Amino acid sequence: MIVFITGATAGFGAAMARIFATNGHRVLIAGRREDRLEALAGELGPNVRPVPLDVTSKAAIHAALDALPAPWRDIDVLINNAGLALGIKPAHEAALEDWETMIATNCSGLVTMTRAVLPRMVERGSGLVINLGSVAGHYPYPGGNVYGATKAFVEQFTLNLRADLVGTGVRATNIAPGLCGGTEFSNVRLKGDDAAAAKVYEGTTPLTAEDIAGTAYWIATLPPHVNVNSIELMPTCQGFSPFAIKRN
Repeated sequence: MIVFITGATAGFGAAMARIFATNGHRVLIAGRREDRLEALAGELGPNVRPVPLDVTSKAAIHAALDALPAPWRDIDVLINNAGLALGIKPAHEAALEDWETMIATNCSGLVTMTRAVLPRMVERGSGLVINLGSVAGHYPYPGGNVYGATKAFVEQFTLNLRADLVGTGVRATNIAPGLCGGTEFSNVRLKGDDAAAAKVYEGTTPLTAEDIAGTAYWIATLPPHVNVNSIELMPTCQGFSPFAIKRN
């Protein structure tokens, strides 16, 4: 199996690379930080190939795929993991630039990667696209605004892929995690405020990157007639908030 993972320089992506590689699969690891890609490839061995790539660049995506050696071109599993949240301010105070970056990465990058890889899967009659969504795409919360909207897009895009791919042998899944520690997610969202990021997980036992990687591996190794449309995971310390009510 050949697996292509975007956002593989840390967190979910690196954990996914490890579980697929250690189980004997060939893995293409993509990301912007070449030093981290090289280090991960060095750790995991010759079945892991670094692909320096920024998913917000359409030209970079096509150039990277075109440059793959022939034995690496028939991608069996595409994991659209690259994504980010920026900021927690309410919509009327949030930076438009942050919104644009989230849309460019979480939506445009994901669909560009998918459109680039999907035709060869359909031509072969097999393949799997795993998209990384979030519970934020299902349930709104203060400060979630555009991040939550991008993940709702991921959910709906994945379901619409299923509608288009019926009978092709190509599968599509949305993985929607809740609170997850051990990644750079909150550090990026809070613009490098490590103390504030640590407080997000204080006193909790959150999901781990390995939990999400294990879920992706399970989905990818199911029999080819089984499609997991969407799977939502939360740690037991997380639940649902009551409706907000403003009282006089």
